[in-house]
Amino acid sequence: MNYADILVNIRRIVRSVNLESKRIEKEYGISIPQLLALGYLRNRPDCQASHKDIKDFLKLNASTVTGIIARLEKKNLIARLPRFNDKRVSLITLTAQGAELLEAAPQPLHQKISEKLQKLSPQELARLNDAFQSIIDILSIDGLAAEPLFTGDTQLEDNNNQER
Repeated sequence: MNYADILVNIRRIVRSVNLESKRIEKEYGISIPQLLALGYLRNRPDCQASHKDIKDFLKLNASTVTGIIARLEKKNLIARLPRFNDKRVSLITLTAQGAELLEAAPQPLHQKISEKLQKLSPQELARLNDAFQSIIDILSIDGLAAEPLFTGDTQLEDNNNQER
């Protein structure tokens, strides 16, 4: 194996993430971050969360999450509920239509990967992590902020105005 094989393998990983993102967008009309936000709401008490809760879960900046929430609300997948004690803040809640979409939508790629990683031995996990750390070192991207979610868009933080 030579370095070109490694580059091809990295490209295959990136391409698979991008293809899944495009497939979900085409089939379900929502992006991966939107799907993840809906899934997060489904798992919250009363299917509700604040904007900040969603932002913290997705590890995205506030303006990006504002766009995600606005698009989900426009599609009637979520609704905003004013808080009784503070009218300036609203809770985001999953609608019945949002819950139906989640039932039909596939499991996101990061969940599939997580399930398979859990089946690896500690030694296999360590080797895999070391290999990824080597790639990170080679690319000098150690300080680059990274969301713990596969989004299919490597410029998620930079493209706040694009649909997610």
